[in-house]
Amino acid sequence: MIELSGIRKAFNQGQHNEYWALNGIDLAIEANKVTALRGPSGSGKTTLLTLVGCLARPTEGRVRLNGTDISGLPERFLTEIRRRTFGFVFQQFNLIKGLTALDNIILPAYPTGRPRRELLERAEGLLARLNLGHRRAAKVEWLSGGEQQRVAICRALINDPEALIADEPTANLDTHLAKEFMAILEGLAGEGRTILLTSHDPLVTESDVVDRVVEMRDGQIVDER
Repeated sequence: MIELSGIRKAFNQGQHNEYWALNGIDLAIEANKVTALRGPSGSGKTTLLTLVGCLARPTEGRVRLNGTDISGLPERFLTEIRRRTFGFVFQQFNLIKGLTALDNIILPAYPTGRPRRELLERAEGLLARLNLGHRRAAKVEWLSGGEQQRVAICRALINDPEALIADEPTANLDTHLAKEFMAILEGLAGEGRTILLTSHDPLVTESDVVDRVVEMRDGQIVDER
């Protein structure tokens, strides 16, 4: 589904503090599989996620989605690819305070032009699926960490994306909530979704739900299983 060839990514290029976060990545992300990126802080995991999810462009190299090179596409096309193909669960959730759980979930779908009633029906269905229907009208700052994460997962799924991208999804959760997340992940994987995540957590990387673990260090892939 997603191929990365000769990927290098620099920050502050040409300046005294130039930094190469990725340095020669060749990786194929299989469709309908769960892939985990593991490695120490600064290894390039999150940067790699942003390139896969069309949130950033590589400095060098090519990103292909379903065989099509998308590396040099104009931003308006990348935006449409992001909206259609990817759902994102960020480490800090990035929910908008002051809005309800329901409103946070449907927000990414507004640009699609779908009727609000249709969006609300889908959001309600996602909330019910994750046992959160009773919190639909609660402002997100009133929710627990586990509830906020489930709202973030619902938001990521509102456009029914092919792939789900999650950055350190259990980093801010206790063991019980981390296990709940893995149960949700197992259900999503069972639907045939492509899932790419980063994690330091053995509960994630050693789970039977994860098909492949890619080890990163210093902007390179050093091992995989």
